[in-house]
Amino acid sequence: MSEFIKYRRTQIAEMRPWEFGDDMSEISISKPDQENGSPREGDMIARNPKNHADKWLVAAQYFADNFEPIEMPNE
Repeated sequence: MSEFIKYRRTQIAEMRPWEFGDDMSEISISKPDQENGSPREGDMIARNPKNHADKWLVAAQYFADNFEPIEMPNE
């Protein structure tokens, strides 16, 4: 088995907060996140910027540890 290597992300992520009542039928949730009680407050819904139908849940703690808002020009 090959070794894990650390990579830095080079793209901007598109996300929005998860809200109670969201239809989760087309949003992927990992088994570990489901086992930890997601979806729940603080979780985020991410989408592929090139395919908006491709969506997944990002757990609140992972989001807090790895993402920060950015300011885009002309916004």
